[in-house]
Amino acid sequence: MNLQKHKRVIISGGGTGGHIFPAIAVANALRKIDPETEILFVGAIGRMEMDKVPEAGYRIIGLPVEGLKRKLTLRNINVLIKFFRSLAMAKKIIREFNPDVVVGVGGYASGPVLRAAGSMGIPTLIQEQNSYAGITNKLLARRSSKICVAYDGMEKYFPASKIIKTGNPVRQNLENIDSLRNEAQTFFKLKSGQPVILVLGGSLGAASINKSLSDSLTRLGNSDCLWLWQTGKYYYDYVKEHVEQSGFDNIFVHDFINRMDYAYAAADIIVSRAGAGTISELCLVGKPVILVPSPNVAEDHQTRNALALSEKGAALLIPDHQATVSLADETLKLIPDLNKRNLLSDNISRLAERNADLRIAEEVIKLTER
Repeated sequence: MNLQKHKRVIISGGGTGGHIFPAIAVANALRKIDPETEILFVGAIGRMEMDKVPEAGYRIIGLPVEGLKRKLTLRNINVLIKFFRSLAMAKKIIREFNPDVVVGVGGYASGPVLRAAGSMGIPTLIQEQNSYAGITNKLLARRSSKICVAYDGMEKYFPASKIIKTGNPVRQNLENIDSLRNEAQTFFKLKSGQPVILVLGGSLGAASINKSLSDSLTRLGNSDCLWLWQTGKYYYDYVKEHVEQSGFDNIFVHDFINRMDYAYAAADIIVSRAGAGTISELCLVGKPVILVPSPNVAEDHQTRNALALSEKGAALLIPDHQATVSLADETLKLIPDLNKRNLLSDNISRLAERNADLRIAEEVIKLTER
């Protein structure tokens, strides 16, 4: 590999942690291959990438781009104006930075940046995280050089000749996490010897998950297990108050968990939403999982992500509208069923894609050498 000329790469997209952290993982992998690689992020003004990317040590430029509103509204006129303004800004950024390749990870900024790069003859790579491709990526695929995916069957949406199955990049150090179990129990002040149920609702929170378990506090408290519960910031006060009033000491409530490696290490069963990045992490972790897909996402892609696992016997799926009735029941039923837990664990582990960040970075490097 000729590294005499430093590679220049733009990575565009963001909006949620599910797009941002994989993008940072790819950037880190590019630097691992060639520490002199010059990387510029392009995101959307006001979105979380504008904070998280600089925290990771990378430069980012923001575009005024927004997403189209799903219902008919005059506000979409302003959205279109911002899109074309962002497209013009993206062309200027590309001319000035002069990248060898542009990578899109999903999110509002990916659209104008990849469209601009394609029109200027610059190689582009799409990283599609979900099992169901969104409209933007399907449109961008026509001019893209490569499309890195995490699921089989993506030729339904993209040209088969461009698809490379790499898996989704995830946070580091998620394999062999059982070695961290004692540290994790100490970190969260958990007593050893009892099963631990890890409940995850994302950084903001999942209404159905929080409501279902809050309504079942007596059963949770009387179960012979520990509950490590990330409520998300919107539901923390509500859940914490109810747990404190209940008087149970086996339910541990957090608004957000920073040490996810410890959380996964402590867990025997995991209850979670079904974002693509989360599912990729759960496959590496290899613990039995109950998925409650969020219905509030484009094209209901979380349900499709969850089905990709549940149809292989790798997870239990509870639709969001059924969670308030059946989530507590299904979780409590799974706790003593060691055969079912072991089967789920074995099946989800088989779906793990390792070193996705390096595999994607290697594809990016190949494009820079064209």
